Amino acid sequence: MNDPLFMGIDGGGTSLRIAITDGDTQVIKSLKTSASNPNLVGHDQAQRHIRATIQDCLRAAEVSSCAIQSAAIGIAGASVGHSRDWLIATAEPVLPDSLLVAASDLEIALVGALAKRYGVLLLAGTGSAAFGVSPGGRQLQIGGWGYLLGDPGSSYWIGMQVLKQMIDCHDRVGEGLKTSTNDALFEHVLQALGISRTRLIVDWLYRNQSPPATRIADIARIISNLAEDGNWRAINILQGAAIQLVRQTKMLIRHLDCPDAEIAFAGGLLDNDNLLSEDVARRLGLAKRPVARHPPVIGAALLAKMEWKRVTAA
Repeated sequence: MNDPLFMGIDGGGTSLRIAITDGDTQVIKSLKTSASNPNLVGHDQAQRHIRATIQDCLRAAEVSSCAIQSAAIGIAGASVGHSRDWLIATAEPVLPDSLLVAASDLEIALVGALAKRYGVLLLAGTGSAAFGVSPGGRQLQIGGWGYLLGDPGSSYWIGMQVLKQMIDCHDRVGEGLKTSTNDALFEHVLQALGISRTRLIVDWLYRNQSPPATRIADIARIISNLAEDGNWRAINILQGAAIQLVRQTKMLIRHLDCPDAEIAFAGGLLDNDNLLSEDVARRLGLAKRPVARHPPVIGAALLAKMEWKRVTAA
């Protein structure tokens, strides 16, 4: 009998990752492509893109779909609470013989980070949310409402704070007037957006075919770099983001009643050492930034393996 293979499918806010692993969680093949969030690109397009990438990964690994014992799929913008059927229907045509596990992007990130299904995850990338699982298996999520309703502390939230401050400065001071409020941050953002003045933000935001949430979230990288260079406005924005993220995490721990649960970080804002991740860790009373054992896509493959073992043992 061939060794069992497992597939993890991780659809984040800015990219889609798929990995095939063996029973020891060694990666056989992995692929990364463009975003598959159905709320950003549409459900039909997301479904086609995910299926095509699954097939590409199988071909690259030189394995057939029937070799995949189980696959877990977690897609940002497709909560398992309301999109379980859509998640299964997305993978089933290209993985007809596999045990399919519908999960949230937060659950696969938690399993990847801690290599277990118990603990607390704080995710801050394009969006933000806190997710936890109690020792008894109870799951709870705080945040993760999407960019239209919140995602405080996320890259999108940071980008929006910058744009709002730029607009406020423009309306109070006037276009092109040099005062103490026109600091380097605004000039860097305008240059990065490829526009010459604040009023052109309207064209940049509304007359572009690419998803606005992703473009706004990209501004966070500029803010992080400027904060590292000591820009006071950028530092203040990141401190505001840290406060928002810590608030979500503490609220989750209180509601889930698991004060001793291990805390994991995930998402582009927290998966490396920077001013924001260090500030969040300090505010949560952690000695240092927690480092994930595996990325979310491997967490999905681990979850698939866990479910396959549970089902086959029953």
